[in-house]
Amino acid sequence: MSSHRRRRPGLRSRPLLTWLGAAFLLAGVCAAAGIAWNPFTADARQGALAAPVIGTPWAAGPDTGAGSAAPGATGPSPTASGPSPDGTGRGPGAADAGGGRSAGALPFDLPGPAALRTGEAGRKLVFAHYFTPYPLSLDNASADADYYTRNYLNPAGENGKHERYGGLLRDRPLPVAPKSGNWERANLEQEVRTARAAGLDGFALDMLSLSGPNRDRAQLLMEAAHAVDPAFKIMLMPDMTSLNTDDPGVLADAVAALGKAPAAHRLGDGRLVVSPFKAEAKGVAWWTQVLDLLRTRHGIRTAFVPTFLDYDANSARFAPISHGFSEWGSRSYVGQESATRDVRRAHGMGKIWMQPVSVQDARPNQGVYDEAGNTATLRSTWTHAIDDGADWVQLTTWNDYSEGSQFAPSLHNGYAYLDLSSYYLTKFKTGSWPKIVRDTLYVSARTQFASADPAGAQSLVMSLRKGSAAPRDTVEVLSFLRAPATVRTVVGGVQDTHEAPAGIHGELLPLRPGTSSATVVRDGKAGAEVELPYPADRTVQVQDLQYYAVTSGRG
Repeated sequence: MSSHRRRRPGLRSRPLLTWLGAAFLLAGVCAAAGIAWNPFTADARQGALAAPVIGTPWAAGPDTGAGSAAPGATGPSPTASGPSPDGTGRGPGAADAGGGRSAGALPFDLPGPAALRTGEAGRKLVFAHYFTPYPLSLDNASADADYYTRNYLNPAGENGKHERYGGLLRDRPLPVAPKSGNWERANLEQEVRTARAAGLDGFALDMLSLSGPNRDRAQLLMEAAHAVDPAFKIMLMPDMTSLNTDDPGVLADAVAALGKAPAAHRLGDGRLVVSPFKAEAKGVAWWTQVLDLLRTRHGIRTAFVPTFLDYDANSARFAPISHGFSEWGSRSYVGQESATRDVRRAHGMGKIWMQPVSVQDARPNQGVYDEAGNTATLRSTWTHAIDDGADWVQLTTWNDYSEGSQFAPSLHNGYAYLDLSSYYLTKFKTGSWPKIVRDTLYVSARTQFASADPAGAQSLVMSLRKGSAAPRDTVEVLSFLRAPATVRTVVGGVQDTHEAPAGIHGELLPLRPGTSSATVVRDGKAGAEVELPYPADRTVQVQDLQYYAVTSGRG
């Protein structure tokens, strides 16, 4: 499997003045600043592309002081959402109340946490990779003028530091209203509630640093998780591309400090799960010292589940000290076949396997992207986790906006990707496909054509990563229907219809300038409907190759 780790973020492809018309919409399009990091070092496998190193790795931006388809799926393979510009269906500028389950938001009835955490379902665990540099808010300011808006999405942000690649980010967390008191912890509690409501068992916490804002947020997340739900667990993932130490004792102490928190993920026998990212950055002997020090110095027994950039080259060497394995994985819907082999190899060695599940990957500041094929990558990686018998899943990622890989509710995608993931999660954990009881549409598309050259000042443009699917310009209408129906579509003013069966059906339409929408029509009556409010253009100021998505379930 061609493995690769995060690359850098980017910005929207619209002139900033276009976005000034809607204050909150600006929040999601004009702000780009933030974290510069390069998890791909020279020895990390990136296909054949070497990502340029930009900025200081892991600089944390502002210091705030706190530191294959399911049964019944038809349509093109491997690809198969009252819209609002923020992707939530609640109108422009709607802040995210967050946390609770939204009645009727999903096409099925999601089982409650108890049902998903007991019996066989409780043995199939789903974590989302949590990236501390991008919490819901960095400064507790209104989203029309907060740090994301001023600096992360804005090509001129942070004194022009990110202008070469059009700004650091292309998307941001769904805006939240400023809070009083300990707002950072309150926001982290909200993220835990949101993940829990989607059926997740916990977060895989990317341990980026030994001190500073990212370390402080890591501690707050441990506290927030336990306060919201003592059964919601945080799996520790020391990031070996970022942690600046060669001393096994220093890392053992850092892991122990977080690992003693009640929220830290432990197996039933009490062993603390440690799943370092890019574990192969250190040798087996070095890791053996870390694990021994955790036991002798801190009284902590461990279950070691390394996450590799190159599973093939390292699994045999690490097997004697490992409880299981994982890999960061590919972010395109092609080339996923090796996942089957990886699971079998792990199980053949008596190890568990944690399968990476992803949405997409676009990194403007590293000049690279994968062709995700609308929701094809999401559905393909989930299907492999289900069909190949993975033990655990890691969603890569919850909130790394510098990769464009987020499942978390965001300004440009709302809850669409997280809601889709809940459907596959239910099958993964329970063994049964949930019954579709509500017609629900998901529409995804880019806001520009793949070959469009930015007309603004951006000089570094993204190239397709080797091994990815070919670029395509498509609108995907993914329907979850309780009974057969006609789906009426409008793409760039061009109307069309197609017949969709009961169950899941994916329809691909050519991308055209303008917005895209879809409506379910049954017995002559219009039902579920949705519009992706971000129009596609042929001329753009900034390159943005992320897919945007919207769901009718959140209207």
